[in-house]
Amino acid sequence: MNLLIILFLIFLGIILLLIEFTILPGITIAGVGGFLLFVYSIYLAFTSYGNLAGFLTLAFVLIVSPILILLVFKGKSGKKMVLHAVLHGSANEIDPEKVKIGDIGVTIGRLAPMGKIKVNNEVVEVRSTGTFVNPGEKVRIIQIEKSLVTVEPLNIE
Repeated sequence: MNLLIILFLIFLGIILLLIEFTILPGITIAGVGGFLLFVYSIYLAFTSYGNLAGFLTLAFVLIVSPILILLVFKGKSGKKMVLHAVLHGSANEIDPEKVKIGDIGVTIGRLAPMGKIKVNNEVVEVRSTGTFVNPGEKVRIIQIEKSLVTVEPLNIE
């Protein structure tokens, strides 16, 4: 009877770890529960059947269980659970041919301190030097760092 309980605990531990890896990623009750079931099954094997059975159970849990979990993910159903898409690109790429330092643009909305401007027929997301700029005001590009454009308001009076 204890042998069936030990096998059931190991099986249930594997199921809980599969739930942890697929449905509830992170350290949750399922992962901790699966680990505790493995530990208790090893303890039962040592106390019920002696050292040989305990070490065999320990070896099974440490070697065969990870292999079984790996085989589930390598199989047909496991491939459906794993994301294979690779994302390429970046956000808000600035074309250096169209937008340069010193260009003058007009704010589309309020820069508080982030917003959009229209410069050289391009709409670009920018940040101001810290001041709020109202819509329709002219601004000058003073810095471009990768995708971050910094502008300052033109004080035309």
